[in-house]
Amino acid sequence: MPTRDLYFDGYWRSDGRVGTRNHVLILPVAPALSSMASWLQSVVPGTVNVELHQDIDPTIAGFPLAIRTLLGWIDHPNVFATIVLALISDDPIVLALRDLIPEPVRYYLVAFDREGGRIRAQEAARRLAVECVSEARQERRKPAPASQLILSTECGGSDACSGLSANPSLGYASDLLIQAGGTSILAETTELIGAERILAERAVTPEVADAVWRTVSHAERAAMRMGVDFRGGQPAPGNLAGGLTTIEEKSLGCVHKGGTSAVVDVIDYAERPSRRGLVVMDTPGHDVMQFTGMAASGSQVTVFTTGRGTPTGSAIVPVIKVSTRTALKRELPDLIDFDAGAVVDGFLTVEQVGEALLRKIISVANGEVVAAERYGHREFGIFGGWGIEQ
Repeated sequence: MPTRDLYFDGYWRSDGRVGTRNHVLILPVAPALSSMASWLQSVVPGTVNVELHQDIDPTIAGFPLAIRTLLGWIDHPNVFATIVLALISDDPIVLALRDLIPEPVRYYLVAFDREGGRIRAQEAARRLAVECVSEARQERRKPAPASQLILSTECGGSDACSGLSANPSLGYASDLLIQAGGTSILAETTELIGAERILAERAVTPEVADAVWRTVSHAERAAMRMGVDFRGGQPAPGNLAGGLTTIEEKSLGCVHKGGTSAVVDVIDYAERPSRRGLVVMDTPGHDVMQFTGMAASGSQVTVFTTGRGTPTGSAIVPVIKVSTRTALKRELPDLIDFDAGAVVDGFLTVEQVGEALLRKIISVANGEVVAAERYGHREFGIFGGWGIEQ
């Protein structure tokens, strides 16, 4: 498949990045504001919101990580403008973000103390949202090279076919995108345990190889300090029901999502890639937290392979669900966007399905709506860190 002239139509931003969506985001910085964010999304068509279910406080160890995550969502190529909801205008989260948000980013703060209570704040936010949506609709898509894409990859509810069909097909699509100059993120650190060597041997430098070993070891040591033995406690019950037997088996299937490309860098959770190519991001194994962190990195499209099905999605990044088996596509037609089952059925090769999946990625980048968007799945959760020093 020729990749030299691979293009998509997206929204160019002032910093040179390109969005696949043009969202107006409603972002609460406290759990008590989540209901207000949901109300705004329901009364102003064209907005998206998240619900925050965790307190973010400067006294917690993960505060810098949370700030970087929120910043990555506000300053995201898929976001036209963000309305931040706060209880008070000098909230520590607001103050931390204010000093980091770049000048061209459209960012508006609505706080109860500034507006004079919830009702007035709610109305002020509604008016802002209506104005932002009106402005966003004036934007037009323009051609952009595939080198502008950051693809994030995920697998969940894995089964015995994950490492045979969907994951290798995604890996092939990832390789093709990288050949076109794009970037692909491989995450799920806890699901790389047992397959570290494969990635380390593909690292472009000894330093990157060391970072692979160190990152996976750090996650395992952190878990063991909490009394969790990943090698003995994984795969999860759902994976066992799907036919997996050991964490190594699960990990060997997981790394297939990274194809055969060289690993150019290892980055922290919610960190923006600085190099194009295959990048490993340090994330937990929790799907929602992975989506949130990969979105914060600036990824404009996510591909999620699954053998058992899941409705999880993201407020700002389209999530393409790929089934490992054709039977799953038939069982859950309103969840699955793309079927890789033809590989295990023997009708198509991994390469043929991988090429078709890349075409699907480009189509979604062009604006095709995926199931998670259609049904409003906007799960959101921020990783607090592993809790120990590297």
